[in-house]
Amino acid sequence: MTTVSIEADIKAKWSEGHSSYSPGSPEELAIIGIDLLVKELGTEAAQSFIEQIFEKYPTNHGAGHSEPA
Repeated sequence: MTTVSIEADIKAKWSEGHSSYSPGSPEELAIIGIDLLVKELGTEAAQSFIEQIFEKYPTNHGAGHSEPA
């Protein structure tokens, strides 16, 4: 399994305020991205958008482990 580290300083601004993020892993970056997507599009539209990503990959793509027996 590949280890990825991220060095990023994300500043998000919208009419109601702003937030700053410093993700250190792909998981943290994904959570930040999903949070911002939901704030922008709403829950249902964000879920639909995310489903498009899952459709691109087979089950357990890049999981780095095998299915339990």
